[in-house]
Amino acid sequence: MRRIVFYLLFVLSSLSALSQDSVWWARTTGKFPFMEYGIGDDRLGGAKLGYLDSNVLVKIVDSFNTDYKVQLSASHAAYIAKTSVVTLFKQAAKRNAHNIHLTGNIKTYGDTANDYVSINLDERWPYRAVQLIDPSRIAVDVYGVNSNTNWIIQLRSTKEIKNTWYEQVEDDVFRVYIQLKHPQHWGYSLEYDSTGRKLMVKVRRQPPVLDIKKLRIAIDAGHGGDNPGADGVTSHVLEKDYTLLIAKEVEKYLKKMGVQHVFMTRTKDTSLTMPERMELLKQYDPHLLVSIHLNSAGTDSVQGTSTYYRYIGFRPLSVAILNQMLTLGLKEYGNVGNFNFALSGPTDYPNALVEVAFLSNPEDEKKILNPKFHKAVARKIYAGIVEWLNQMKAGAKP
Repeated sequence: MRRIVFYLLFVLSSLSALSQDSVWWARTTGKFPFMEYGIGDDRLGGAKLGYLDSNVLVKIVDSFNTDYKVQLSASHAAYIAKTSVVTLFKQAAKRNAHNIHLTGNIKTYGDTANDYVSINLDERWPYRAVQLIDPSRIAVDVYGVNSNTNWIIQLRSTKEIKNTWYEQVEDDVFRVYIQLKHPQHWGYSLEYDSTGRKLMVKVRRQPPVLDIKKLRIAIDAGHGGDNPGADGVTSHVLEKDYTLLIAKEVEKYLKKMGVQHVFMTRTKDTSLTMPERMELLKQYDPHLLVSIHLNSAGTDSVQGTSTYYRYIGFRPLSVAILNQMLTLGLKEYGNVGNFNFALSGPTDYPNALVEVAFLSNPEDEKKILNPKFHKAVARKIYAGIVEWLNQMKAGAKP
């Protein structure tokens, strides 16, 4: 028993202070593991570099409190929660010829619903994807590999992917570009296939008819249950109650206007974690998501409406909704990008967070308490989605 305890202490101490001449290999585990740029933190967590599939192989080189530092390539590192990996074995850090890992061929094709890019690899290596605009593209970086890709098969069955090519941007960073046919990003996801040797990029096609009635729209009422959110400056009403009231009005108005498929992450005062909401949304697979919140500030003079996005390709939806919200006579708090809100994290579908107004401001709070205002907000969110769709019909840049 003493030997077992000593060994466990040795392993823990090794992981908490890893030397430069050794590394630990680990695999990602659990739902929605993600990497962060650094160890900085705020109420929304650290700045996220990107989500990973499960069972991805990562190289741990250091330990900081609840995070491991992982070496992605010679010049790139990231941080991942210790709860998101399972450690495997320790190895000398020195690289040799046997540590060189190669890419294989790339194939681009489509089925009846989506387009795909498959990237052949020899292991489940870490990756990240970035949205680019003007023109619209997806850039996928695979870390720790050298190119041995000598051909790219591109089939005519694709309907959204216009072109695919790659470059070795660094000695051990392989980048694949996926150019889209439409200016608007409609979403994509990355995961390894069942063999673990193909990284699959699934690209959502733009709907053939840009009609709000034909879209699957998800509405998220922020907070709920044991997460009350902000409270009113004079009334002390809870954010969770009024986000649900507004969300229900949005649902009602969308259905009144002919939208057949509306999904609510919650319809009552229930506790839902962010991973649980993300899992529900993943299963529903909406065309777009609108998350409804009420803002709060440390001083009661701050007021106004605002919308938020994380990825640049999804910004047009948030701007269109803000344009419509401002017609309610609310002051402008702004359009906020790179927002580290959990439901802004998925790349699978365009999404926008709407902070309707400030519960901490007496003037805004008075509006929030009025049921007629809830109905007006619902109409404006609907109008914002329609404006966004009309911009695409007109061929305007998103």
